[in-house]
Amino acid sequence: MAEIKVKVYDWQGQEAGTEVLDPALFGVKVNPVLIQSAVLAQQKNSRQPIAHTKGRGDVRGGGKKPWKQKGTGRARHGSIRSPLWIGGGITFGPTAERNFAVKINKKARRQALLMILSDRVIDGKLILLEAYKLAEPKTKLLKQTLDKLPSKGKSTLIVTKVNDTAIVKSATNLPKVKTIYFGSLNVVDLLGSQYIILNKEIIEKIKEQYLA
Repeated sequence: MAEIKVKVYDWQGQEAGTEVLDPALFGVKVNPVLIQSAVLAQQKNSRQPIAHTKGRGDVRGGGKKPWKQKGTGRARHGSIRSPLWIGGGITFGPTAERNFAVKINKKARRQALLMILSDRVIDGKLILLEAYKLAEPKTKLLKQTLDKLPSKGKSTLIVTKVNDTAIVKSATNLPKVKTIYFGSLNVVDLLGSQYIILNKEIIEKIKEQYLA
């Protein structure tokens, strides 16, 4: 397999050389079917049942028979909680007990994530910085750096460590810019951004997390 090289930028947005990437992390063959399965699984597992209806056992009233069984000329009824009555229970309605979760193999989920990272490298949409050097949380300073990178004006996902609070806070007010902790990488967020930004230190962290 040929070497996988990407440009490296410094914090001022200037090219500072190239970096050879690990093919086990950034050279994975893309399988669209597996990626789609991982996306659907994540979306279904995060879905919350909002709609909820009450069955006949949940609505109030109905403890007494509306009228006697015979002799009234009317249809027989045993409870006003019956679905036949206005205000009665709902038959087969949606309930909060529904479970939309699906299972996906852990190895398959990780593989799909690596496929997306590899695809970003192929398309030139992965930007590698030497290091994050934002001294203080300031949106203006972060924007100055981002405006000098190829991702300017495009939806961008910045991968961070726990202590990169300056980056996280500074990106809050920037449209089209999101941050994510490297340990929380997922297929939906990766696909939701055109560009991915990370630095050399975070690449090593990702290796430890997803190739162990």
